[in-house]
Amino acid sequence: MRNTLLACTTLLTLSANAYSGQFDPAGFLAENCSRCHDETVYTRPDRRVQNPQQLEAQVRRCDANFGTRLFDEDITSLVKYLNDRYYNF
Repeated sequence: MRNTLLACTTLLTLSANAYSGQFDPAGFLAENCSRCHDETVYTRPDRRVQNPQQLEAQVRRCDANFGTRLFDEDITSLVKYLNDRYYNF
């Protein structure tokens, strides 16, 4: 039992330390999102995304489709970057 608790504690500590908080939304966007589209998808008048909730939902769909498995903090950072740079909701 003691060994099991020690192993679990170690894994939790390693998982917490694995997230460095150094996510670069601009770099991620350039490296991943541009595979499917360019920046005009964010600025065209008939864009699909009309509010912050739809923007987050779209980012989560893309994350799931490409299997990038972003942390929630990274998704929040990417949504904020996209909103600040393009959407301005």
